[in-house]
Amino acid sequence: MGRVASWRMAIVADIVVVGLGAVGSGALYQAANLGAKVIGIDRFDPPHDQGSSHGETRITRQAIGEGREFVPLVLRSNEIWEELEAATGRSLMTRCGGLVLAASDVGGSHHGSNSFLLDTVNAAKEFGIPHHLLAHDDIRRVYPQFRLTADEVGYFEPGAGFLRPEACVETQIAQAKMRGAQVFTSETVLAVNSTGGSVEVKTNKATYSAAKAILTAGPWIAKLLPPEYANHFRVYRQTLCWFALQQNFERYSPQHFPVFIWITGNRSQDMLYGFPAIDGPAGGLKVATERYDDTVDPDAVPREVSDESTSEMYSEYIAPRFPDVAEHCLRTATCLYTVTPDAKFVIDYADAGKTILFASACSGHGFKHSPAVGEALALRAMGLPTRVELSAFAMDRLARP
Repeated sequence: MGRVASWRMAIVADIVVVGLGAVGSGALYQAANLGAKVIGIDRFDPPHDQGSSHGETRITRQAIGEGREFVPLVLRSNEIWEELEAATGRSLMTRCGGLVLAASDVGGSHHGSNSFLLDTVNAAKEFGIPHHLLAHDDIRRVYPQFRLTADEVGYFEPGAGFLRPEACVETQIAQAKMRGAQVFTSETVLAVNSTGGSVEVKTNKATYSAAKAILTAGPWIAKLLPPEYANHFRVYRQTLCWFALQQNFERYSPQHFPVFIWITGNRSQDMLYGFPAIDGPAGGLKVATERYDDTVDPDAVPREVSDESTSEMYSEYIAPRFPDVAEHCLRTATCLYTVTPDAKFVIDYADAGKTILFASACSGHGFKHSPAVGEALALRAMGLPTRVELSAFAMDRLARP
């Protein structure tokens, strides 16, 4: 008898989706919903905490300070979340309002914007998104939870709020399976190759053949792209902290406290953001900043967050601004940002034959847009027109001087 092959026989589909996090679960669901024979593969068992689609809450907002080209994505995404909620009865999106704060002398470079608050306001005006502008005294009166440290003014968006990322991913995968999608987890993709009009996806367990592949591998995307593409994607470790509340607990419930983004300075890490206390007083307040000091390999990420790190976070960002929040850090988590030089997305083809689509580098602000990106990928893979304009996210912009 001949040697037994290490891979199962080729499994054939219309579309193979590699990576089932935020965007991948959306692409899988949308492709199945459109009637495609679709397969999804993930190296872990989603929803999981190894990539960029976890942490219990993610901000969603409609006026996007990162650029007007993102607004149609989030508006379509909100429609999809609502459709999924209606179909399943699950709570995926909570509109508790969102507050963006910044002092007049703070510009900085945050998510590719040099004036995040102003760009947010301009996006709201252009797209007719309901909002209120708050003067310094308005913020102090309406939101005593914040201790202002400069001459901050604010933008309030009543339609903003938070998403539950694990539930969003889980729901889309479940809905995809109900529509016939096959899902293979704990399976690592080793290679994706265009083979004359089709695609071969080889994993550590099987070989898959499809008309199109969609790569949504998050921090692992660079390992699957051509070298000249991969150089544009850098992975950074981020930390999340849940600090204890010591008084005035009711002020921090979703009924009374918005999601917030506070531009505290001009450094890249001076984008402080946080959420209501969704688990009551005992759950604490989730807050975070962003760090872009050192890149990491997604297969070798330090997951422990040091006491020194949480103490530094508290003393520099929390203690001066939140009088009701205690120094005691209840728990921490790490997640990964995959970032392009301009902090925007890439949604494009990875091969000349246009059989391999990919979306990556959510650059720290992608979850809110993910179902619309997933839908756009599924439509494009099936040769159908997309609902949103994607030209701003083409790969070739990164090659320009």
